[in-house]
Amino acid sequence: MNLQDSAAIRGTIVYCRYDPGADDASEALRIIEDGLLVIRAGRIVAIGAASDLLKELDAQAEVVDRRGKLIVPGFVDAHIHYAQTDIIASYGEKLLSWLERYTFPAEMRFADPEVARDTAAFFVSELLRNGTTAALVLGTVHAHSVDALFGEAQQRGMRLAAGKVLMDRNAPEALRDTAESGYRDSQALIERWHGCGRLSYAITPRFAPACSDAQLAAAGELACHYPDTYVHTHIAENVDEVAWVAELFPWSRDYLDVYDRYQLLRRGSVYAHGIHLSASEHQRITQAGAATVFCPTSNLFLGSGLFDYGRACCNRLTVGLATDVGAGTSFSMLETAAEAYKVSQLNGVALSAGRLLYLATLAGAETLNVDDRIGRLDIGYEADFVVLDPEATPLMARRNQHIDTTVDRLFMLMMMGDDRCVHSTWVQGVCQHHRDASD
Repeated sequence: MNLQDSAAIRGTIVYCRYDPGADDASEALRIIEDGLLVIRAGRIVAIGAASDLLKELDAQAEVVDRRGKLIVPGFVDAHIHYAQTDIIASYGEKLLSWLERYTFPAEMRFADPEVARDTAAFFVSELLRNGTTAALVLGTVHAHSVDALFGEAQQRGMRLAAGKVLMDRNAPEALRDTAESGYRDSQALIERWHGCGRLSYAITPRFAPACSDAQLAAAGELACHYPDTYVHTHIAENVDEVAWVAELFPWSRDYLDVYDRYQLLRRGSVYAHGIHLSASEHQRITQAGAATVFCPTSNLFLGSGLFDYGRACCNRLTVGLATDVGAGTSFSMLETAAEAYKVSQLNGVALSAGRLLYLATLAGAETLNVDDRIGRLDIGYEADFVVLDPEATPLMARRNQHIDTTVDRLFMLMMMGDDRCVHSTWVQGVCQHHRDASD
């Protein structure tokens, strides 16, 4: 093996080869207690025991020693609103009133390109500070909101997908586009950004009630014309929302049928929430190669309901995990995983440490159809990874003294962890965040 001109990082390497909840999961979670991850030109070129690989490195190769810490794949946030960063933890509303009281006023501010640029810079830094190296993001109705976000992500080398919100009804006049302008602006953004480096475009009807038939039809035309883009929207988050969709689209048999009618159900379609989907809708999403997203902190915060992850898995849904900031209450995928564990406990399923890591990493990559590039730590994969510190706080350090296995240490990190545990975040082999810049 030629490991010349490479760099390496040493520590306890943990990642999922596949879903640890699968029928034969004995080999799903890979742990290398004293491991070495070798990187060249932004990709992983070797992974294995440090005792073996150190012998093959150049004498001059840089080895970053992080023994005592865990090296895991970068987190993948499968649904987040960057324009809602400044309204996180706003009090007291359910979904539809949350939009009226907090979301729409916040998004109106993005008519100012400077607000978009400032928020995008903070947002991307906050993702990296929390160990998130890839995300699927909603902009606002303003095309320049997406330009600002893509520009920031491109500077950091992140794998990020985003789109301009399409919304021509049931919203303030200042936040409405039209079917024609939405199509035109989205097409221009696709031509400008889609496939540029690690960036991808997501056609983004906000949700069915905010879109006329004409706008949904235009979004479907875009989806057909650009089949390798994503379709990113919301579905069945709240019971009142589901009832509203039935009123607005009386011809539909269910919520999913609205998107299906307008050619927005296909591979690459990502539907956030899906708490109140039927078994039939699960089946049709699976058959189409689409995915849903589990957003536990926002579902709890808005009182929307408990996503039944066990039921979704039984129905063979592809499910990612997401913070859903700003109704979601943290940028941390560790905190989000902890809430997913608690929600699943209430539904009678105890998620293992490996399953939680899978949800925060590889499942998100599968949701975005990029699991051949990110989500694992394997040869040929893009070198996006996070170094986690199990002694980031005094309580965690004390708890860590009483843990004997890496699996238990991983579970502790998932239950007690937050941004303080993210020692460093690496994107394409470059450290883009370090908790202690002087280290």
